[in-house]
Amino acid sequence: MGDMPLEQLKKYSGSSPKPDDFDAYWSRALAELDAQSLEYELIPAAFTSPLAECFHLYFTGVGGARVHGKLVRPIAASIDNKGQAMAMFHGYSGDSGDWFDKIAYAAHGITVLALDCRGQGGLSEDNLHVQGTTIRGHIIRGIDDPDPNKLYFRNVFLDTVQTVRILMSMPHVDAERVGVYGCSQGGALAMACASLEPHVKLAVPVYPFLSDYRQAWELGASTSAYEELVYYFRLFDPNHERENAIFNKLGYVDISNLAERIQAKVLFVTGLADTICPPSTQFATYNRIRSEKELVVYHEYGHEYIPGLSDRTLQAFLEL
Repeated sequence: MGDMPLEQLKKYSGSSPKPDDFDAYWSRALAELDAQSLEYELIPAAFTSPLAECFHLYFTGVGGARVHGKLVRPIAASIDNKGQAMAMFHGYSGDSGDWFDKIAYAAHGITVLALDCRGQGGLSEDNLHVQGTTIRGHIIRGIDDPDPNKLYFRNVFLDTVQTVRILMSMPHVDAERVGVYGCSQGGALAMACASLEPHVKLAVPVYPFLSDYRQAWELGASTSAYEELVYYFRLFDPNHERENAIFNKLGYVDISNLAERIQAKVLFVTGLADTICPPSTQFATYNRIRSEKELVVYHEYGHEYIPGLSDRTLQAFLEL
């Protein structure tokens, strides 16, 4: 799978369509979310630490789904000692992860709420009823339903916004110092959240997924995280008679179409050797960001652990 040289990547703005009613679609979605309560349930975790309090947090998301996250709160946090907060989002099919990495942030006074995406590897409920298949992934969940509100990632994007709003409502959190972070799918969710919630101050997306679907397809989706597009076309549209309609519908949940709405500062991380989420699909999002932004390029790294990046992320949140 080949991609573009760096200088061309820096100018590339994507090839996927944006639905004509895109802004109205998300205005309606946010209006639905505004009716959701910010109430949540905290259950003390079995895991304990002298540095932080650890809880399972549950809230009711759009559509009535019970959504789970892990909350790690600094021991010293109080209404008189408000601090920064981070919403953390996980990779595709994963979950909110271990408590360990969140403790590192809490030790520095940063509250962390890590979301479990609906119906993936964690404890969040996926109660979405749709027409059509999912085959082997969530990108296409709802693609055959006549109602575009049934796209799976619409509700997940809204869950990310509800997550940061819950964080901002906590009495020990400074609502003006809340950011979002994630890798791969988590990076996409950080972008979506920052685009839909203007009060987010910092976004740190690392090699984000869910961007520029048509480009991902044209580069050879069968060898990337977008492989479910291949299975869908093979089984349900092998002559690509509905190709334009399918990519147009996916445009509702394409983060490159949301990027220009972002007001937060963005620390955007990509690896030029990424074969899972091709660099051009990532640059399609980065190049549309209009807010203050910094691009960090790792030339020989792909979709993998990047040495030193965790330290840089922590420092960015400490500077909030």
